[in-house]
Amino acid sequence: MSRNVVLPFFAVPPKEYNQEYMNEIVRSFSVYLTQMQNPGEARSTFTVFTNLQTDDSGLEVGGVFNHGGQLRVPVIHSPYVRGSQATGFVGTVTVVIS
Repeated sequence: MSRNVVLPFFAVPPKEYNQEYMNEIVRSFSVYLTQMQNPGEARSTFTVFTNLQTDDSGLEVGGVFNHGGQLRVPVIHSPYVRGSQATGFVGTVTVVIS
């Protein structure tokens, strides 16, 4: 595991129903679910990102995407909109050499 979390303890159950034991089990599961839902620090020496999308459409702030071969992180008010390409045409220019 790459996060420094202490896993909750799940005691051996008693032979008969015990309310205190059940309360402890529910508390341990609550701790476990909270740990799994909250991102923590990570540290690694090698990471591979596969199948990254090429824009930030639908990503939360802090996610990652591949934009033109660069790893990008979405930030508020600076979108990389899907399909944002444009071309333009103003007119023609004729050059005459005398």
